[in-house]
Amino acid sequence: MNLSRALLYISLCSSSIAVTNAFVPNSASSIGGITSRHESSASSTSSLSVGFLQDFFQGGSPSPLTGRNCQAKDLMQNLIQDKKCFATEVGALAFGEACANDVVYNDCYEPSPFVGKEAVIGQMVAKVNQRKQQGDVRIDKISDGNVACGYAWTWVDGDQEGLRGTTFVELNSEGKIQFVQEIPEPIYKPGDLTLELLKAVTKGAEEKPKPEYTQRTPTAANEVAKYLFLEVQGGEVEESLRLFSDSIIYRDFNYEEVLKGTAEVKQFIEDFSFPGIEFKAQKFCDGVDSTCFTWEVRLNGQTDAIKGISFYELDPETRKVCYIRDVPESAIKPPPLGRLARILKPGLGVLEGVAAGSRPGGM
Repeated sequence: MNLSRALLYISLCSSSIAVTNAFVPNSASSIGGITSRHESSASSTSSLSVGFLQDFFQGGSPSPLTGRNCQAKDLMQNLIQDKKCFATEVGALAFGEACANDVVYNDCYEPSPFVGKEAVIGQMVAKVNQRKQQGDVRIDKISDGNVACGYAWTWVDGDQEGLRGTTFVELNSEGKIQFVQEIPEPIYKPGDLTLELLKAVTKGAEEKPKPEYTQRTPTAANEVAKYLFLEVQGGEVEESLRLFSDSIIYRDFNYEEVLKGTAEVKQFIEDFSFPGIEFKAQKFCDGVDSTCFTWEVRLNGQTDAIKGISFYELDPETRKVCYIRDVPESAIKPPPLGRLARILKPGLGVLEGVAAGSRPGGM
């Protein structure tokens, strides 16, 4: 089978991978969520008020739960919810003003990243114009990060909601946005149909030895994610499940439905315990109650990679993982169905919306 075609098909059809990679060596569920389970203008920026930016660049406000400053979280909430950076041109310009001159915005819907402040301002204004004054972006969950944060989002328009996705944002030492990675959900969700293809692509791959690690029980979300993906990944399934809440909800965007509870998650893992996938976590936010991180996946050591983002949330009492949301990029950019949906339903980004509020937390 041609590897590039396999990668292309998999990333088009798939949703997320990260939960399984914490458990199974070179898990076959690690390609963009191939899993199975049973069941304009820059000149205008000078007229923007600088006050709100100065507030954030002084360190943000303390989290009511942890007492920590959450500069990145506060900045993104202000830009999205207050400044309406995805719905108004003034808000788009405010977003640009909050960026570093050398910012990189990797919108994984687009063919290539936008590099530099002026390019990002142009793209943000284009996003606003694409909506044709229809709808906005709702934050469903946002990590309590100071240096970086991630947020799960949904497009909403009137009494309907549509496209979902996740975005990771990192600030520089001056508190300005220096890196963004944004990935929308795939419109088509094939479920189990890609399993045999993935088995064919990874056929003959050799299992790697399980890692050696010192067992520990971190209680900060970012430390849980780092432990699972930098230390335990590829080890015993039970060690990873130990850090999961019994009532965990896992949103794999390869499926319409979510996984609920450790029993389903465990079955999900065991269905795909064959080797051939290389998973590498990249950037982590520093959230304590929830965290977001970026990753990439390769098949059998090939150079072609698929990027993705994961969002992890902890139960405030048990400090175990209670919610996961994974999303991979598409290999075709823009993805054909996604592009068609944005043309026909510019405020929703999907071909058919659902009732607003019918998916709590963007579920």
